Amino acid sequence: MSRLILVGLPGTGKTTVARALASLWHCEAVDTDDILATTTGVAAAQYLREAGEIDFRSRELESLRAALDEATDAVIATGGGIVCSPDAREDLAHEFTLWLDCDDEVILARLGDVERPLLAERPAEALAKLRRDRVEWYREVSRSRIDTSASLDEVIARVTREVGRLTR
Repeated sequence: MSRLILVGLPGTGKTTVARALASLWHCEAVDTDDILATTTGVAAAQYLREAGEIDFRSRELESLRAALDEATDAVIATGGGIVCSPDAREDLAHEFTLWLDCDDEVILARLGDVERPLLAERPAEALAKLRRDRVEWYREVSRSRIDTSASLDEVIARVTREVGRLTR
C-alpha cells in the first residue's frame, strides 16, 4: 500500500490520525481541506459558508483529485462530506480507504467551539443527520471502520493492525 485515504464525519480525527501515521510511516500527510484552502484563498469552513454547499462540494472533489494525482506515498485526510459526491465515491472506491468513526458525543466534545458551518445550529441534531445521510456512503467506499474514540496511540495501533490485516 502506497497510499491510505481516511474518510469520516467531522471530528473523528482524520487530520490528526493522518499526520501521526505519516510521521510513523515516514510518508507525506495530505489534507484535502488544506488543498481547498490553498486554491480558494480561504479556509474550507469559510468557503463553505460563502460559496454554498454545491460549489463547495465541487471544490472538495477537485481537492481530492489533486491529492490523488500528486500524493503517491501518503496518508490523505478528506473533508467529512467528501462522500456526498458520487464522483468522489467512485474515486475513493478504487483507493485503500478507511472510515474513521466514533460516537457523536465524542465528536461533539472534540469539536467544542470549533466552527463547523453544517453543525452551527443545534450541533447534536445536525451531527445525527449528517451521520444518517452519510453512513452508507462511508461504508460503501471503505475497506474497514476504525473506532477513534480511544487515545491517539490506540487509534494508530488499530489502524496499523487493520492495514496489516487487509494487506496480507
